[in-house]
Amino acid sequence: MGPHPAVAAIRLAVRRVLHDVLTDTAAHRELTPSRSAPPDGNPRPPQQTPLEPLTPQGFAHEPPPPLVLVACSGGADSMALASALAFEAPKLGIRAGAVTVDHGLQPGSDLRAAEVVTRMTALGLDPIESLVVHVGRDGGPEAAARDARYAALDEAAERHGAAAVLLGHTRDDQAETVLLGLARGSGIRSLSGMAAVSGAGGRYRRPFLHLDRQTARKACMVQSLPVWDDPHNADPAYTRSRLRHEGLPALEKALGKGVVEALARTAQLSRDDADALDAWAAQAEPSVRDATGVLECAKLYALPPAVRRRIVRRAAIGAGAPAGALFARHIEEVDRLITAWRGQGAINLPGKVVARRQGGRLVIRQG
Repeated sequence: MGPHPAVAAIRLAVRRVLHDVLTDTAAHRELTPSRSAPPDGNPRPPQQTPLEPLTPQGFAHEPPPPLVLVACSGGADSMALASALAFEAPKLGIRAGAVTVDHGLQPGSDLRAAEVVTRMTALGLDPIESLVVHVGRDGGPEAAARDARYAALDEAAERHGAAAVLLGHTRDDQAETVLLGLARGSGIRSLSGMAAVSGAGGRYRRPFLHLDRQTARKACMVQSLPVWDDPHNADPAYTRSRLRHEGLPALEKALGKGVVEALARTAQLSRDDADALDAWAAQAEPSVRDATGVLECAKLYALPPAVRRRIVRRAAIGAGAPAGALFARHIEEVDRLITAWRGQGAINLPGKVVARRQGGRLVIRQG
């Protein structure tokens, strides 16, 4: 008799991602020059270094198998993910480890982190780390905690040389992210939600974006995996918590079941469209700059608005505006310098960046 359907579903999702990691790792190694096989095709014994021991024949050992880390909070989603990684990775010759992040926002958070380490050890994961972070205030508590968490995960992945870090975001999380983007009015990129692969070099992988939260919780229950329910997830002080416990249930009551699935589909469709428009903007940008590299308003005006605004946004970020603080309203104000020019003054953007129209050109630079 096979595993419970919920367990089978999470394992299959993780197995698919691990196959992708293996494929990406193999492709990267093929593109990386080997010290023992120079371009002329005649292998030569390399110089021995402490990090690259040699075989008796004088050639370097094969590189170690890739390491995949799971970011685990102890909640049902990440515990289900950790258990599936621990089960699937050894069968594919992949090393599997775990990282938990202590945000220090709740009493006893250090004890919770220590408990997660114990659980990860019981699953056979190695290496395992508990990272303590300081959460600032920029962007609100949720955004600040997220920024601190990803910075810690990036650092851990670099230090361990991890090929990937798995995150336990589910289809329900994706639906919430789409609704939050809709509420901000931030455009199609915001509606595209979380990518299945993101981060530097595709570091972050989200195997559960097509699985619902209940599947992960059921998988934990049938495997007798203890889970921790973060009280912040039920605290109405947090926007996502209100959306989860009030907003989405109200939508399902008004519109019927299937809202979460529809929002997740919207995210993927929006992402495909946004990727295509981003590519169009990148291709068109050189053609709307003059010989000195300054944007020309007449050429920008001739582009479709979605493409033009992307070029403006790229230029603002390139001048130093923080991407996370640059909202649709900022870009719309700058766009009016192109499409509704009435002699208006400069536009102040985040990061002390200023946009102004001068002699038919759009100049965006530090103020």
